[in-house]
Amino acid sequence: MIKELVCIACPNGCALKINTETLEVSGNKCKRGIDFAKEELLAPKRCVSSLVKTTLKEYPVVSVRTSKEIPKDKIFALMELLDKIVIKEYLDSGSIVLANVFGSDVNVITTTKMSQGGK
Repeated sequence: MIKELVCIACPNGCALKINTETLEVSGNKCKRGIDFAKEELLAPKRCVSSLVKTTLKEYPVVSVRTSKEIPKDKIFALMELLDKIVIKEYLDSGSIVLANVFGSDVNVITTTKMSQGGK
């Protein structure tokens, strides 16, 4: 069976064709396309961006993201964890909100510098 994907590993956006039985990849202009196609078929991963609640008047919510990609099948479980988090202090951008997600080396970090007065 042939599966078609658009590669997002680099700006080329190659139209890939993958033989799902042999994992043979065609249509790639660079090696990253081969790696992307195989990972996307065997163990797809994604970066996740979201919001978490705070108790701070100036910031009712703050934006967060994963520091690296997580397995695609863990996204809904991560969203459930994030829904339970409430930040109670001002944090710098890049502060860890949730460490070692699912026992991995991936952290959830803030993407905004939170300062008193909202400035």
